[in-house]
Amino acid sequence: MEAQRNVFVEGAKERGVDAEKAAQIFDQVDKFAGYGFNKSHAAAYAVVAYQTAWLKANYPVEFIAASMTLDMGNTDKLNVYRQELSRLSIDLIPPDINESHASFAVRKPKSAGEKGAVLYALSAVKNVGDKAMESLVKERTSGGPFANVMDFAKRLNGKVVNKRLIENLITAGAFDSLEINRKKLFNSTDIITKTALASDRERENNQENLFSEEALTTKVEKQNFQDVNDWPKLERLGKEFESVGFYLSDHPLDAYGGTLDRLGVQSYASLGINSVGTRPKLAGVIDSIRKRTSSKGNKFAFIRFSGKEGMFEVVVFSEVLSTSRELIQPGKAVLITCEVRAEGDDLKFSCLNLQCLEKAAENVSGGVKIFLNETASLESLKSAIEKGNEGKGKIYLVLGITADESVELLLPKGYMITQDMKSEIEVIPGVSELREL
Repeated sequence: MEAQRNVFVEGAKERGVDAEKAAQIFDQVDKFAGYGFNKSHAAAYAVVAYQTAWLKANYPVEFIAASMTLDMGNTDKLNVYRQELSRLSIDLIPPDINESHASFAVRKPKSAGEKGAVLYALSAVKNVGDKAMESLVKERTSGGPFANVMDFAKRLNGKVVNKRLIENLITAGAFDSLEINRKKLFNSTDIITKTALASDRERENNQENLFSEEALTTKVEKQNFQDVNDWPKLERLGKEFESVGFYLSDHPLDAYGGTLDRLGVQSYASLGINSVGTRPKLAGVIDSIRKRTSSKGNKFAFIRFSGKEGMFEVVVFSEVLSTSRELIQPGKAVLITCEVRAEGDDLKFSCLNLQCLEKAAENVSGGVKIFLNETASLESLKSAIEKGNEGKGKIYLVLGITADESVELLLPKGYMITQDMKSEIEVIPGVSELREL
């Protein structure tokens, strides 16, 4: 570089640049050249870039599973990988104590032409710990799949199993393959942990219970696993969010179906440079709020939202902040009217108005289809519907007759379809699905 100094300075002088200024510029170039463009550095990056690009192109499932394992403690990055899997049409299987591993793993394709899937890591569930999940997988590998929740409690080390661990696995959906009703299990975490500790003591003392395992399990479940309706869908998803860090099995906005289109909601991912200056409507669930005060003393906030396509951030200024205080809470689903502006190569969103999404949806809901798999739920269903006010929303009942046949009935009156009504209907035993029209 030193050999080029005179060449550079003299060339700059010939083009009208002051010699001192040219020397200063060359000093900056010289300093950066010590690291920025050395050949070995560029070559190493090129090799790594080629290797990772080749792996992703040829082994996308394995590559993303390994990448997620490296970033297991960063839920923001895990959510980005989840979106990439969705874009590539690769399934991400929720955590399951009978299939998942401690780290992210691959479910091999069942037939030629399939892509396979990524198994969500048990250790990525919050507050469970790597060692506990490794112990779980080791026991399952040696002793076979867990037959039920009590079998799980009896076989695992009681020093590993604790109430908080069990609660987080339940709310993350890790026991769904054994018991779909998460609330029922959550209410029974005390007996699960006590059973684990009791089994531990028996093993340590080399004792065997006088009663058969099957009889004991049945007795325990009758006494403690009381039948209760599961959490409403939104509450269930909220608890899942707390234990996973993002919405994994479903998203709260999915409950609104075609209502979002009728409200004129646009996809955050569809907004590009052509959107600058427009005022689109977006829908999202509030994830986090960062409040700030300007140099003039005005309050504003950066609010991060979870949308169906991923996370996005909107700045909310003092006027909207003060008028929408009751809406600005984590977990709230809101309708956002915003203004799009450009900041360099990035798009920024300024909030013009916030509305409760549930209230806005009630006015435009086309109705719902309620799928039933047994007639015994009709009385409870009738009670839930008749609590609502009359409105324009249509309610269809779809009753399965056989595996291939069903009957669809339209109720004669219209109703205002509120989120409270939908939440109550969803947890009625015998209702297999509630679908927004």
